[in-house]
Amino acid sequence: MENYNQTSTYFILLGLFPSSRIGLFLFSLIVLLFLMALFGNLSMILLIFLDTQLQKPMYFLLSQLSLMDLTYISNIVPKMAYDFLFGNKSISFIACGIQSFFFLTLAGAEGLLLASMAYDRYVAICFPLHYPIKISRRVCVFMIIGSWLLGSINSCAHTIYALHIPYCRSRTINHFFCDVPAMLTLACMDTWVYEYTVFVSTTIFLLLPFTCIVFSYGRVLLAVYRMHSTEGKKKAYSTCSTHLTVVTFYSAPFAYTYLRPKSLRSPTEDKVLAVFYTILTPTLNPVIYSMRNKEVMGALRRAIQRTCSVKM
Repeated sequence: MENYNQTSTYFILLGLFPSSRIGLFLFSLIVLLFLMALFGNLSMILLIFLDTQLQKPMYFLLSQLSLMDLTYISNIVPKMAYDFLFGNKSISFIACGIQSFFFLTLAGAEGLLLASMAYDRYVAICFPLHYPIKISRRVCVFMIIGSWLLGSINSCAHTIYALHIPYCRSRTINHFFCDVPAMLTLACMDTWVYEYTVFVSTTIFLLLPFTCIVFSYGRVLLAVYRMHSTEGKKKAYSTCSTHLTVVTFYSAPFAYTYLRPKSLRSPTEDKVLAVFYTILTPTLNPVIYSMRNKEVMGALRRAIQRTCSVKM
């Protein structure tokens, strides 16, 4: 294996696809998913911004989720596509740090935002009379800023640590983006302290929000069970099941990847699991939230009608 000295200013990303017809097919599929994610998330943001009937805290939070997903997938797929098309798999030390910073920021912020969305539904269903007070515009802004800020602080700490580690082995990262745990396999020092901080961060930004979400929806389902309105039950079940689907699809592969000891992880498995939370989740979120939500579908129909009437 080729070795590099500590003054090297770049890494090599091995990527996700093999150089074959199967690799080309998979690349085309990823590009298609990327375009779907761009269209879906941009459409969701514009729809929520322009439609007056969606000017509610729930959709304000949903627009932020779409913004995070849009940034998330745009941080990774364009570089991966460029590497595959042009065969230039190198990435500078600084660019790798920037990509890692945005990835970790968005990963942490999205976990906290999903917990905020669960709290919003919990208050709306269990305490409907207190909802305008407990979930005001100011509270929503506070939750969003808090998610971004805490995610950034956590990411900054991890990225700075990774950039100051001496790398004296091969600079070849067996991944399709600059994932810090994958980078640490190239370090020429014991990284058990960092591995412990990864466990702590994953617990705080993933497991703790997930526990809060499960607890909130447990209370919500109990309240829904006591409802007398059949229509209210259907709406509540639809909202909860949609959110739980998104949270599980995002959290499960993330937790499985980052909570395992390094000795039990394999590069191939890590890359496959990473596809779920970096590509599939940002693509499916707008589809899940729009198809299962009557208000969003209604807003979409109104937008199409307005567009058609303008053209005519």
